[in-house]
Amino acid sequence: MAIEPEAAEPAVPSLVDRYFTRWYKADVKGKPCEDHCILQHSNRICVITLAGSHPVLQSGKTIKSISYQISTNCSRLQNKVSGKFKRGAQFLTELAPLCKIYCSDGEEYTISSCVRGRLMEVNENILHKPSILQEKPSTEGYIAVVLPKFEESKSITEGLLTQKQYDEVMVKRINATTGTS
Repeated sequence: MAIEPEAAEPAVPSLVDRYFTRWYKADVKGKPCEDHCILQHSNRICVITLAGSHPVLQSGKTIKSISYQISTNCSRLQNKVSGKFKRGAQFLTELAPLCKIYCSDGEEYTISSCVRGRLMEVNENILHKPSILQEKPSTEGYIAVVLPKFEESKSITEGLLTQKQYDEVMVKRINATTGTS
């Protein structure tokens, strides 16, 4: 009697893969490789994170600090949301800055919202421990949570890339850099 080799167990999808749809915005504000990932839940809430190709995650940079202070009069930390209709939430446009990441090599990156909606929450944990932004960008290292207007919840993905489209962009980038080398 022949012994059959055990079939490889299918990988169990992570919580993020199970409940969120990944959308990507490549080259935010025309800055090459500064890609953002938007995790959209079925209840339309969007979690803003860094895409795996973002320079902060790619090149082994050290994050010196993160600031939610956008200008002298605007701090995302002052966002106070209350009630069923989310009163007091700051309204964001697609290009609205959420935070600034300062690296030890002097580089500065501005992270944008990428979706229109109300700012529900910013991740204050990354202020105290910036390394979790690099270690767990899709989970504990998220940037912010945004709630799009109900009427716009279907249209917010216009202008964003699916996982497959984003993978194609990444292949083109790799081919462009290897072709010029």
